[in-house]
Amino acid sequence: MTECNGERVTSRGPGRREFTASFDGGQISSDAGGLLLHEVDRRLSLFDRFASCFHDYRDPSRIDHSVRDLVAQRVMAIALGYEDLNDHDELSRDPLLAALVGKADPTGLERRRDRDRGRPLASSSTLNRVELSRSGEASKDRYRRIELSSDAVDELLVDLFVESHADEPEEIILDFDATDDPIHGRQEGRFFHGYYDCYCYMPLYIFAGDHLLSARLRMSNQDGAAGSLEELQRIVAQLRTRWTKTRIIVRADSGFCRNGFLDWCEENGVDYVIGLARNARLESELEDHLLDAEDLCESFGRKVALFHCFNWRTIDSWSRERRVIGKAECSRKGRNPRFIVTSLPCDDHHEAERIYRDIYCQRGEMENRIKEQQLDLFADRTSAHTMQANQIRLYFSSIAYVLVDALRRIGLKGTEAERAQCGTIRLKLLKIGARVRVTCRRIWINMSSACPYKDIFFAAWRNICATT
Repeated sequence: MTECNGERVTSRGPGRREFTASFDGGQISSDAGGLLLHEVDRRLSLFDRFASCFHDYRDPSRIDHSVRDLVAQRVMAIALGYEDLNDHDELSRDPLLAALVGKADPTGLERRRDRDRGRPLASSSTLNRVELSRSGEASKDRYRRIELSSDAVDELLVDLFVESHADEPEEIILDFDATDDPIHGRQEGRFFHGYYDCYCYMPLYIFAGDHLLSARLRMSNQDGAAGSLEELQRIVAQLRTRWTKTRIIVRADSGFCRNGFLDWCEENGVDYVIGLARNARLESELEDHLLDAEDLCESFGRKVALFHCFNWRTIDSWSRERRVIGKAECSRKGRNPRFIVTSLPCDDHHEAERIYRDIYCQRGEMENRIKEQQLDLFADRTSAHTMQANQIRLYFSSIAYVLVDALRRIGLKGTEAERAQCGTIRLKLLKIGARVRVTCRRIWINMSSACPYKDIFFAAWRNICATT
């Protein structure tokens, strides 16, 4: 019979043997691959730099965990798959996580208070105070005395992107997108969104390739492009202090096709490729090409798309005439006309097709990056009551994404996992079982001999160590 008494489970096994299992193995970790993240952080100084974005008003003589310890613990745990603060009540005993965070006493045996002995890391209640601190109140609050500077984190994300390039690039593309973040309680800023059919926040994300440049939590009772111009101005200004010759292109869907946004790009030398919502006037401009596409579709028996570039001006919402590329697509299901507006030169239908397919359509990759951060790195865990606390949670998720993406970009380059998603990287390379033994001079990590991805692990280690 299968039995479970809370301390041990038994079950019939192969042959005459039976399974007996209990959580009494001692210092055994399922996260030995976190050593790769630790080594990445040593190269980027990510934890130190993120910690510098906080101001600590606590009395240094009365604390065990520095701000750097707290943020490193939370970011590392998110990267390793621990989404909730409650997880840290048990993780606070983990000597390997403590060592990866940088604790000099990974066993916790040197803690000052007896009740804390054996817990080298902070508990959930201590970490929670970081999230719940309010701007302008931390210096006077009795418990929540750690204050985050959002401007410093925003600047850090862009600095990390710039530093990832050895030389100034000829061209970069900034992807803008908004998404839904469903909420299920009475949180501050709770509004119903008709399109997403739920109560949600609507965070704004900005990526450059795989690099995250901004993650801004917003309420959903506003235009999807709200705040995007201010974010663009901030990022472009910071980039141009370092890169004076780089061509900057903004790419987004039709939700960002706003006259003020386009005007600023044109006045400041920023190119754009942005979706344009279709209407009857636009479709009439494409009518001849749609008829040709229908004839070709009928002749070939498959979907056909023709491209047409023309100058266009709205009746009253645009301040000037702009270049529009129309895609006249027809299939057996009927017509599917699509449009984009762009500042890029377009002389013929071949160039129009290239801009549409090779530049605009590639924005779909950004949606994969958003899914990684929301699903794999828990950016949707915005269940705190205040918007500010949820924004801090989003920042923690963002830094965790930057850490795992750096492992992918630096460590996994040239391996079969170089395009793997964050969840796959965690499953294959971070979640490795190991026995942990702490001595005076070493921390021994004996990983599972049966790990099927040990070759990729060592390749990643060599790549990381080869960077300066």
